[in-house]
Parts: sequence; structure tokens; C-alpha cells
Amino acid sequence: MTSNYQPQHLYKVEQPKWTQYGVIYQINTRQFSRSGDFNGVIEHLDRLAALGVTTLWIMPIHPIGEVNRKGKLGSPYAVKDYLEINPEFGNKNDFKKLVDEAHLRHLKVIIDWVPNHSAWDCHLVDLHPQWYAKDYKGDFRPSPWWDWSDIVEFDYDQVGLREYMIKAMCYWVNAFDIDGFRCDVAGYVPNDFWVQARQALDAIKPVFLLAEWESRDLHEQAFNMTYGWSWNETLHELAHGRCSLDRLRKYYSWNERAWPKSALRMTFVSNHDKNAWDGTQREQFGDALEACIALSVLGEGVPLIHNGQEAGESKRLAFFERDPIHWQTHSIGDLYRKLISLKKSKSVLGNGNYGARMTQIPNTKMDKVFSFVRHNKEEKVFVIINFSSEAVSVSFEPPLFEANYTHWSSKESRVFSSDTTRKLSPWQFEVWVS
Repeated sequence: MTSNYQPQHLYKVEQPKWTQYGVIYQINTRQFSRSGDFNGVIEHLDRLAALGVTTLWIMPIHPIGEVNRKGKLGSPYAVKDYLEINPEFGNKNDFKKLVDEAHLRHLKVIIDWVPNHSAWDCHLVDLHPQWYAKDYKGDFRPSPWWDWSDIVEFDYDQVGLREYMIKAMCYWVNAFDIDGFRCDVAGYVPNDFWVQARQALDAIKPVFLLAEWESRDLHEQAFNMTYGWSWNETLHELAHGRCSLDRLRKYYSWNERAWPKSALRMTFVSNHDKNAWDGTQREQFGDALEACIALSVLGEGVPLIHNGQEAGESKRLAFFERDPIHWQTHSIGDLYRKLISLKKSKSVLGNGNYGARMTQIPNTKMDKVFSFVRHNKEEKVFVIINFSSEAVSVSFEPPLFEANYTHWSSKESRVFSSDTTRKLSPWQFEVWVS
């Protein structure tokens, strides 16, 4: 007898195998190299592959509007032509070479797509003014409530706009073999449009879609990954002593119970918005930075590295001008490389359905220490993080954490039992693997 109350599996997006140990790397082409073009990115591809990243997210590659432009060069998110290349960066042949060279190194390439709005002087403004949202006076408008004076918003009730946008996205997949899109302010665009776009794109090849938004509904039929904005905000508040450690536990409870395990969440300590407007990674996280990076890589979520982080991210990159990254060898780069290598060596640290859930290990300093394991029958990874500015001595509630471990970095061997106590310096993290 068939029941009418069988579970309904709403989340239809399948995660490709290459996302198992996925690591996203954001590229601001304008600032990435001294030349500020696609060829300058190509010169770094071997280094990025060695760092362990799997997917390059390239910020908008399209020509930038000149009307109401901000700064000398303008925002890359004020798109003037969705089918052309920003001449700052080179031409279409240069971009195709970048994609091809990335693929030779087994790197995926996704480009930034800006569907919510265009530049004021985008040709669509004159050709199809009905595709744009209007204010109470009937005039074109920027997105309400934001200081986005250099753009005007689209109206997705317009069928013609939807068709245009989807055909434009398909063009870049067809012509350049890109692997997907990072979709700007994805929640400002109706979800049913994203379902339509996914269907059209997948008819060409399976694509990877990353939403700059935090909503589980986007995962049902459209997006592989969404932003973990609340993860970032929680870690930022913890680093500055402005919230309790329970707030982080609430994030992971929410992530486990309210989101499908198949949904990939992007965890990050920096990106172009955070760097430009809130500060460098060290400005934002202070002495907690290394611990937050470790959690972004080893906890549930797909880590993002913002270009320049691995070189210490020594400055806030200007957003509307040329301001090349200062490349140098740095301890943060070494940390990312080692953490990513560990991630890829343990199946339990895989992303989404490919990895194991985090299981909290209660401890004697729950107000300061965050401790968890990710495990299966063959492997166990035990992570301990002191999220406080005080040195602590902490022990743990058995039996799940008990095992014979090797320290992830020093390779020290140690047996953890019910009477094990660890002494941690302020903001110190430890990772033990078995």
C-alpha cells in the first residue's frame, strides 16, 4: 500500500564529483597582476593549482558603463554589454586562452554574472526600456536603499529580458566552454528565472552555479552553492568578542537541520566586498584569523580564497581604480596550502554529500572552545579551536573523540582518552587525524 505521506525530495541539483574537495579562488582581473589582464592571470595558474584551488571565480569580464561611473575605471558590476569583453582585460581570444589554460591544469572556471541590473548606458536601456524597473515617477532606478547610483535595475516580469539573459549566459558556455557562473545578488532575481536558466545551460553541459545569496530554496532546482554570509558574520563577531560561542553552534545547527546536506555553502574570511569596504583579513579577524581560516577549510562548507589572501592581503584593494596586489610569500599562503592538502587527503572532509557531518564534542570550556569531529568507519578528524583571547586548559566528553591520532602538521602521535587535557594558547587551533 502506497502512503500519501512519503518524503518529497525537493532538492534536485546534483553535485558533480569534482566538487568533493572543491576550493573556490576569486580573481579580480584588474588587480591580480601588474598587467591587469587575462594574460596576467594565466601567469599565476601553476601557482594556483599548487595552492590546491579547484575553481576560479573571475569577477565580471564585461565592458563597464561610463554614464554615472564611479571612480576612474568604474565598478565591474555596472555591465555595459553582456556579450563583450572589457578591453582592459584583453579580447575574446585572450579569455578563451585563459579558460583553456585553466582546464589544462584541471581548474574549473566560473564567471561573474550580473543579472539584477546593468549600467545606465547599456544598449538595452535604449533598445528595450520596458525591461527595466521604474520608480514612482516612471524613471529608471538603481536598486532601492543602496548607494548603487551607477546602475539601473531590470524587471524580471518581462519575458523578453529572461530570454535575452539566458541566451547571453548560454553564449559564454557555448563559445568559451566556461564551467558556470557566480550570480551577483541572486536573491534579487526571481528563483523561477534561475530554474529556467539552469535547464537551458545544462542542455549545453552541466554547469556550476554559485549564488551570492543565503537561501536554501535556491538549492532546489538551480544552485549548487550559496554564500555562508551568516558564517562570516558570526566569525567576525567572535573575533571581536561581540558574541558568544553559542552563536557559532547555532549556525551549524541551522546548517545541519534546516538545509539539505547536498547544499554547498561557501565559507570565507574575505572577498572583494569585505576587503574593499570592511578591511583586510587581518583587520577583520585580528589574532583569530588563522583559526577562522582553519574552520573555513575543515568544517562543513566550501572555502573561498580571495585573491591576495595567500600573500597576506596587505591592503584594501581600490575598487574603482587600478591597485595591483603585492605578491609575496606569506604564512597565510602556507596555511591554506597545508589545510587544503589535508582536506583532500581525508574523505570525511569532503564537501556536501561527499563528506561527513560535523559532530560536536562537548568540552569543559564550552564558552571558549569549539570542538568537533568528522568521522566514518575508517577515518576521524578531531578539530579543537580556542575562540578566545585567553589561554585555556580543556578536556573533552568521551567517547567519540577517543582514538590514536597524528597531529596534522607536526606529525606527533598521541592517544586521546577520557582523561586527555589540552592546553591552548589564545586563538590557537589543533587538528588531529586518525
